[in-house]
Amino acid sequence: METFYFVLVLDGIYEHTEGLEDALFEAGCDDALINYVHGVVYLDFDRQAKSLEEAILSAITSIESCGIGAIVKSIGPDNLVNMSEIGLRSSLTRQAISLFAKGERGQTTFPRPYCKVDNSSPLWRWSEVAEWLFKEGKISGFEVENAKVLESMNLALELRYSHTLASVKKLTSRLGAA
Repeated sequence: METFYFVLVLDGIYEHTEGLEDALFEAGCDDALINYVHGVVYLDFDRQAKSLEEAILSAITSIESCGIGAIVKSIGPDNLVNMSEIGLRSSLTRQAISLFAKGERGQTTFPRPYCKVDNSSPLWRWSEVAEWLFKEGKISGFEVENAKVLESMNLALELRYSHTLASVKKLTSRLGAA
């Protein structure tokens, strides 16, 4: 068993939801710290499991079955990252990441930004950057796999939360035919 750190952002409950702490504790979330910011409840987990996916799924099951109406909306750390966040996650400086992004360092081409490309602070998909950092010998393959798990699980939660799965399936089919 390994210990995995992750954050679950909740909806359907508020800071003042009656019995919140007790319900979460009784549901098996005694390995989480409850936080509140901007009216949002989120839980910082340090959960032991065989895999990150298993840890997150067990936490979601515990939260959503505790009877207070909580729904898991998203998982952190986020998949979209700026240069500073890439530096933090890889234990490299922002300056080193900037040199990689400009093509002034590294053996291969750094991934291109995913969004905000016309902005002074573009965002990259962490899973793509993690894969590149692994190939460059900067992080472990374990971190790459975890990045992919987080991205997939967040996509599944987003589809579930937005209630647009049928629409997405239809568009995916149309895009595939193009």
